[in-house]
Amino acid sequence: MTSEPADSPPGAARMPWLKHYPSSVGAEIETPRYGLLGEAARDLAARRGAAKAFTTIMPNGMAASLSFVEVDRLSDAFAAYLRDCLRLEAGSRVAIQMPNGLAYPIVAFGVFKAGCVLVNVNPLYTAAEMAHVFEDAKPAAIVAIDMFAEKLAAAMEKAPVRHVVLSQAASLFPAHSRLIIGSVQKYVRKEIPKPRFSAATFAEALAMGARKVNAGAHVSAYVAGLEPTSVACLQYTGGTTGVSKAAMLTHRNFSANVTQFLALVGTEIAESDHVLTALPLYHIYAFTVNMLGFFFRGAHNVLVPSPRPLTNLKAALAKQPISFITGVNTLFNGLLNEAWFRDNPPPTLRLSTAGGMALRQSVAERWAQTTGTPVIEGYGLSEAAPVLTFNPTLRVKAGSIGVPMPWTEIKCIGDDGREVAPGEPGELVARGPQVMAGYWNQPEETEIALRDGWLYTGDIATMDHEGYFTIVDRRKDMILVSGFNVYPNQVEEVISQLPGVKECAVVGVPDECSGEAVKAFIVRNDASLDAETVRAFCKTQLAAYKAPKFVVFRDDLPKSHVGKILRKDLREAG
Repeated sequence: MTSEPADSPPGAARMPWLKHYPSSVGAEIETPRYGLLGEAARDLAARRGAAKAFTTIMPNGMAASLSFVEVDRLSDAFAAYLRDCLRLEAGSRVAIQMPNGLAYPIVAFGVFKAGCVLVNVNPLYTAAEMAHVFEDAKPAAIVAIDMFAEKLAAAMEKAPVRHVVLSQAASLFPAHSRLIIGSVQKYVRKEIPKPRFSAATFAEALAMGARKVNAGAHVSAYVAGLEPTSVACLQYTGGTTGVSKAAMLTHRNFSANVTQFLALVGTEIAESDHVLTALPLYHIYAFTVNMLGFFFRGAHNVLVPSPRPLTNLKAALAKQPISFITGVNTLFNGLLNEAWFRDNPPPTLRLSTAGGMALRQSVAERWAQTTGTPVIEGYGLSEAAPVLTFNPTLRVKAGSIGVPMPWTEIKCIGDDGREVAPGEPGELVARGPQVMAGYWNQPEETEIALRDGWLYTGDIATMDHEGYFTIVDRRKDMILVSGFNVYPNQVEEVISQLPGVKECAVVGVPDECSGEAVKAFIVRNDASLDAETVRAFCKTQLAAYKAPKFVVFRDDLPKSHVGKILRKDLREAG
């Protein structure tokens, strides 16, 4: 195995994929335009000014937008709030837990400008899962949507967070729209619990920060001493081993990755694009590709707070000239099953990209037939910020995850650590400037995933003679539900706590709606235990997508000679 540094180009390594790059793209990338991510907001404010950067559209059609200038100004204010009002130090962790909305990019760029570290927290997490993140990352502050105040209070009983800022679904909307939306949520739907902790509102935080800026706070000084190799974000993931941990992603990781895929797609992403951002920004795919990538290009992100039900997308597709959609297989498949979408596909749509989970070829074909436009697959993971491969738009291979990003070396290796021949399956390993610095506070896990500068993904793939890669199998036991990782050990631990359970095992099975679904096999010692009780109990301890969709009771479970339950046998049994 070579010992070239991770940031060096592949050099003499065999790179058959290079001939499929656009003529303007070589093995190496240009130096990223931004050393630190906060620089992007200032640059785009100067270049794109009053052009729309982000628009949030509610299911009822109410909408609000922020220009590039407003993103820069408001994120300055939030940075000043963190540093001059809360007195946070550079490197302090700031958690963000909210669905897509105008507040999200303001908080994100504000954290970057403050020299702090962003911690993405899934709003679907239970209080126990949130507490785990808080205990591990030890954020000094959190910005959360007010709808989750009760879960947040329960989590902070176990792992307190000193400073809390509560945003609203309609934060940064005009006053009359904010009043209507807030009143419906609070008094009609009863969705807004009264906080059981001290908190500032997002509006108050921005106002306090703006006063500091107006009084002469030097926002640019907050990042003095930071380098592109400084950590920008902790992205929690099960990683390549299934142990919950945070990938340490640097400013350079993100800036390089955006530069890589923008170079590969070339003019396919333009300033004039309007991208539908239905995937949550706390997910690494939308975080990098949508929020950073399209923003860096000067394009317009159309944010949908939640894509469930899919009718929530109707207003965005009707009100905006959507030209680009990013999504996972389940999103595309779901839209194809909606009559309103099939009958009136967006006439301005030009291209769609799929990641996060395998794109089914039948879905890609139906999408092309319905919309008259392609959906193209790529591949990545949180540890690579996330994009490692993508299909060149001029030469897409069906069923393939495409070719490596520029300045990225990928190969498939066998159990002996040697590269396998084209067409032979092996573990996909990669190196390049987008690969993480390591796992937060997890040196042993880092040593497993990063070896000699290579990221060991745990995915089995093949490479053909032209340098296109295809995933053969996902990580051994991980389950991918609508693009989200579910790890059997975590679900089994919860089920085993339920009275009446003797033994259990969890596997993933194919599912039309979510790609994969969680299936639990249980040996019970109480005959009255039923499937609904199991599912209900799991939902009190786990995010809903992790709870078993299918529950099967058996007299025994297949085991190896040392007593290890054989999940492989259960998967084969269906």
